[in-house]
Amino acid sequence: MAHSGEVTKAVVPVAGLGTRFLPATKVTPKVMMPVVDKPAIQYVVEEAASAGLSDVLLITGEGQQSITDHFERAYDLEARLTARGNQKALAQVRAPSELAKVSYVRQDSPRGLGHAVLCAAEHVGDEPFAVLLGDDLIGKRDDLLARMIAARKRYGGSIVALMEVPHEQISSYGCAAFKPTDDPDIVAVTDLIEKPDASEAPSNWIVIGRYVCDPSIFAVLRETPAGRGGEIQLTDALRTLAIADRTRAGVDGGGVHGVLFRGRRYDTGNKQDFLRTTVEFACSRPDLAPEFVSWLREYLETLPQT
Repeated sequence: MAHSGEVTKAVVPVAGLGTRFLPATKVTPKVMMPVVDKPAIQYVVEEAASAGLSDVLLITGEGQQSITDHFERAYDLEARLTARGNQKALAQVRAPSELAKVSYVRQDSPRGLGHAVLCAAEHVGDEPFAVLLGDDLIGKRDDLLARMIAARKRYGGSIVALMEVPHEQISSYGCAAFKPTDDPDIVAVTDLIEKPDASEAPSNWIVIGRYVCDPSIFAVLRETPAGRGGEIQLTDALRTLAIADRTRAGVDGGGVHGVLFRGRRYDTGNKQDFLRTTVEFACSRPDLAPEFVSWLREYLETLPQT
């Protein structure tokens, strides 16, 4: 049965402090750090636009004016580039402002992902919407968000992206318990646990930074107490919807399904993965790869064996 409500809006929380990247993030928001030659946040907004989401709301924090500036027109710079006849640079400067309608809401205090999503309630209204975390980049060819939107249309409710990880990594993420559906790539989520001990985890499938949420999530978030870390967790609110659907506990939300993701995810939230992401993206660029890959091979030969 198809479920009404087209998904056209995306919410992108970007108010994190970026403490793992200090001192670089002292004045530069973490999501503005470049992966090759574009800030990480631009890849995320490009992904949303490619999935047909034309309305993007950024949940920002203090000192993040550069994020909002990036998605607005830079008329003085455009004029100088036009005068110089530099059409390539002009197109690059204009590209972020042409991706989607981008607007902003300020999260006054960092009270968790659930609180950041709740800040979007007035903008989203009574519509389903996507949530994309700025730390997670998804391979362009994987079409994860499009698959999640299709799953929402088929099953209704909220949709999470699930990725299998080694057992020792489970305690760093939200983890899902689920049962199969008639689609081998979609599961019905029966429980969600935020950062469980590996010995208590119901599976090796973690929730990664892509969600398609039913608007009922807002009412649940308003009633969700602070959880792990003293923050309002989106995972806890989704767990309420999943359990309510399973037990018929009276919460109207349509349940939670998971799309099993086996593609490429790039976690730019820590230094090691940020470096790996930058190198891999550079190696995939036709304009950079020939020279860069050749240099990289030569450089690796000079390193001592470890």
